[in-house]
Amino acid sequence: MMKTLFFEDYAPGTSRTSTGRTITEADVVLHAGQTGDFYPHHMDAEWCKTQPFKQRIAHGTLIFAVAVGQTAGEINPEAFSYGYDRVRFIKPVFIGDTITSRCTVKEKRDDPKRPTLGVVVELVEALNQRGETVLAAEHLLLVKRKG
Repeated sequence: MMKTLFFEDYAPGTSRTSTGRTITEADVVLHAGQTGDFYPHHMDAEWCKTQPFKQRIAHGTLIFAVAVGQTAGEINPEAFSYGYDRVRFIKPVFIGDTITSRCTVKEKRDDPKRPTLGVVVELVEALNQRGETVLAAEHLLLVKRKG
C-alpha cells in the first residue's frame, strides 16, 4: 500500500508499533548461511552451555533485519532510506523470543546538500516479550519537501 508523505507531514514523537515475530532456530540457521557467521555463540548449543548466557543467541544482524522489516510500513514514494546510524545490540535475543518493533520520529532537519529534501530521523527499537529493548538504531530517511 502506498501513502504519500512529504517532509512537512512528519511529526516528531509520532510512532508505530509492529506485531510480534518469534525468532526460530530456522531464522538463526538461515541467517548464518546467508552471512557466513557460524560463530559458536549462534550455532553450538553445547558450547553455549559453558558461557554466561547458557544458550545460543540470535545474530544481532538478524534482529536488526527483522526490526527493519517490521517497521517498514507503507511505501512512501516521496521518501527513501539514507541508512542507519547508532545501531546497538543492547540485550541478547534467544531462540523462542518474540520481537516487537517500534519506530518513532525522533527529529527532522534540513539536508545541507539537497535543498529539495529533508532528513527525517526515526528511532527504531526492537523489544522482546518482556518489553526489554534489545536493539536500537536511528533510521535516516531522505524525504521530498512540498512544492
